[in-house]
Amino acid sequence: MSEQPLRGKVALITGAGSGLGEATARAFARAGCAVACLDIRQEAAARVAGELEREGVRALALRCDVGDASSIFGAVEQAASQLGRVDFAVNNAAIDHTLSVEDMTVAQWDQVLSINLRGPFVMAKAVMPLMRQVGGGHIVNIASTAGVRAWANTSAYHASKWGVIGLGRAIGVEGRADNIRVTTIIPGGMRTHFFDRFADQGIPMPPQENLQDPANVAASIIFAVSMPGNSVVQELMVTPMTESSWP
Repeated sequence: MSEQPLRGKVALITGAGSGLGEATARAFARAGCAVACLDIRQEAAARVAGELEREGVRALALRCDVGDASSIFGAVEQAASQLGRVDFAVNNAAIDHTLSVEDMTVAQWDQVLSINLRGPFVMAKAVMPLMRQVGGGHIVNIASTAGVRAWANTSAYHASKWGVIGLGRAIGVEGRADNIRVTTIIPGGMRTHFFDRFADQGIPMPPQENLQDPANVAASIIFAVSMPGNSVVQELMVTPMTESSWP
């Protein structure tokens, strides 16, 4: 591989305004990519994109609600128009409602599945034609260790992340003919705002020492998309050294 195999390419990241999405945007920028920062919170995306621009990176901030298909198609169209192409798409945005099946409403279930699973499907529909135009590309879906095991009060999140793994496998098969690779990253717990909701619900927080820096997971994404063209990292699990079967 060359020292900077990604230089000059364009990466699009959902949920780029904080946490793993922000770390991933910064990692692609360091690798020489232009970066489209998508987030439902416009100001958060603008903060990250602005900081990257001040570092000499070509960056774009776009509001995108991944639960809304038209918002995804619109953001992808803007990114391609302003940055010239789309080579990488990272489906990172996700939510959860930590409730039992009895307590979770149907609307809450639908919201989690819409954002976490339907969103990556719609994103693939939006970016695959653009990737085909430039001779290939790479879609990265962020799953979770919740996609390979299960615990109580997280049924919608589990269903969505197990589904993301299956979706990635299917899209990977479909994309082969057009040199579109798909990687599913399966991260363990990270030190991000994702656990903030626990405090509001009186749920014990996982010990900080059992969580990993999201930058470490972002580094695994760069590794996966930098693989030589005749190989693909289909799935990659990245966990803290101290993570057990929490909870």
